[in-house]
This record gives sequence, C-alpha cells and structure tokens, in this order.
Amino acid sequence: MYSLPSNNNLSISRLTQIFNITAASYKFYWFISFLQLFAKNKNVKRIDVRDILIQMICNAWYPVVFFKLSFGYSDQLQKNITKIRKKLNISQDISLDELFVLLKKNEDKTVNGLITHFNQQVPYRFLSPWIEYINNRDVIKRSQQLENNCIYSLLNDNELQIEINPLWKDYLFGNNKILLDFAFWRLTLYVQVFNPNIPNVPQKLIKPVKRESLSNQKKFWKIVFEKENKIECIYTGKSLTWNNFDMEHFIPWSFVLHNQMWNLLPADSSINSSKSNKLPSLNRYIKPFVEIQREAINIVFEKNPKNKMLEDYLFIEGTIQGLLNLSEKELVDRFKNTLEPLIQIASNSGFEQWVRK
Repeated sequence: MYSLPSNNNLSISRLTQIFNITAASYKFYWFISFLQLFAKNKNVKRIDVRDILIQMICNAWYPVVFFKLSFGYSDQLQKNITKIRKKLNISQDISLDELFVLLKKNEDKTVNGLITHFNQQVPYRFLSPWIEYINNRDVIKRSQQLENNCIYSLLNDNELQIEINPLWKDYLFGNNKILLDFAFWRLTLYVQVFNPNIPNVPQKLIKPVKRESLSNQKKFWKIVFEKENKIECIYTGKSLTWNNFDMEHFIPWSFVLHNQMWNLLPADSSINSSKSNKLPSLNRYIKPFVEIQREAINIVFEKNPKNKMLEDYLFIEGTIQGLLNLSEKELVDRFKNTLEPLIQIASNSGFEQWVRK
C-alpha cells in the first residue's frame, strides 16, 4: 500500500481515497495535471480548469497515440485524443510543450468541445472524498465554503477555475513529487487491467526523455561486418556495409520498449522512415530475419563466446552452442513462437501492418 506523508492539520486519509472509485482515467490525469501546473508556480491564486484539461490531454497523448495503450472501451479521454489528433492532423511525436500551446490557442469549436467535455464532471467528482456529490452547482457552493477542508474550491466566473485551499498549498508543493508518484502508481494499476499482455506499461505512461543508445548493439554487428564485409538487407535486398546501414527494430520499439538483440538487425537506411512503428509480415520476413540472426550469433560466438550481447538470445535456448545446433526449422519456430504473439497483441492494440511499396 502506498503511504502519503502525514500532516496533523489535514485529512490525508481523504486524499488517499480519491482513486477508490474510478470508472475511467480522468481522475488520475486530472490530479496529475493540476499538480504539475501548480508546481510551476506555488503562488498562483487560481488555475483555469481549461488549462488543466489541456494538460490532461498532453499527459495522456503518448500513452494513447504513440504507445497505443487502452484505457478501456468506454474511456472518453482516449476517444477524444484520437479525434483531436485526426481533426488537427497532429504528429504523433509532437513535443508536449508544443501540443499544450497548440491546444491553448485552438479556436476550432469541435476541438474545444472535445477538450471542455471533461469539465462537466471531473472537477466536481474529484472532490467526492470531501463533498458528497449531488450536482455540480451544489459542489461549487460547498467547495467555496471549503467543506471538510477540501483540497480546492471551484469558481465559475467567466470560466471555471479552481482555487487551492491555502491550508493545502505547502503540502501539495512540498510533496509534489511524492504525490505525482502516488498518482502514476495508481494509474499504472488501472491501465494494466486493460493491457494485461502489453510489455512495460509503466514506462509507456510518460513520453520517453531519451531513447537508449544502440552503440553496444552496433559493436555486436560490427564484428559481423568485419567478417562478412557486406550483409544483405532483408527488406530491400540491398548490400549493406559497415558505413551504410541503420539499426532497425523488427517489432517496433514503441511496442516492445527495449533494444534486445533478438529484435534488432541492420537494414537499409530507407526502412526506418518507411516502416517506422509498423509491424512486419512474419510470413514474408521470418526466414531471412532468422537467417541473418543465426549468422550474426555464429560469427560473434566464434570470435568472442563471452560477448555479453549474446545473452539476449538465451531465452531461445539455454546455451548459444545449443541454439546454433538447432535446425533451421527449429530456430525459425523458436523465433516465430516469440514474435507471433507479440505482433498479434501489437496489432490488436492498433499498430498498423507495414506494406512495403
């Protein structure tokens, strides 16, 4: 159980109850987003609800658009993000700062409706641990009286705003990181239910700051190039040389979220841009993919049997020598048994099939 810092003047137990009843992802993203905006300026008096709603969309953008996580069939945040992206033709890997500015300046009525849809209930229902929900107007009135020392009051002048209870300010600011971790932990538990077979769900809830370098993986393949001089790209048939190739994830990195050797191979530089995060055809590419992997394993093992990168292949067979002793069909079947379910799950999640023109 995640424990929040105590405070003698505040009812922290009520705060821990905010996610006890959650039928959608809204509460998680509402809390995360208002904590983030508040952290930028502790002395801000009021925060526009629309800004929090925009921040919610930004925070959920990569999980929905890039990593294609499911928030559940009825989740409107996921549906509205998909509609906003289509309406404004936004790149899936837009920076979150650019996305916030874009949505903040947006004047399209349809998009604005998709953003403000969430102010109908979320700001009010979030206060349920402090104020029993009857209707929005009632919650506004009782929140302004700071009933049960609720975390914020709702103000509905020209635009709906929240004003953080002064008694909560120091706690929220001083424990901002802990509270964000608490919210992301609960969000992870919630999202994992709808993505039981998806790898690395916690890491997919935020935009990756920086992808890991593939320098060690390239060193592995350099050994192969030194022996073979040229390698044929399994996608284009072009000859690759050490000075002219890209490392390519067979199953998209945005799904597996790792750089294991068994999913990496050298490819023509045109492939990364055309294949991008699409799924390859196993029927078409499994045999040449396994052939090039076997060749690489054999060459590296012969050159340096203790090469650490070889350990990435040990799930196929307990030893590298045992792997190399497998027949061509046995090795293809072993790889296929690993790749096929991953590709199927990725496809079910919304990753597109790649068709090379």
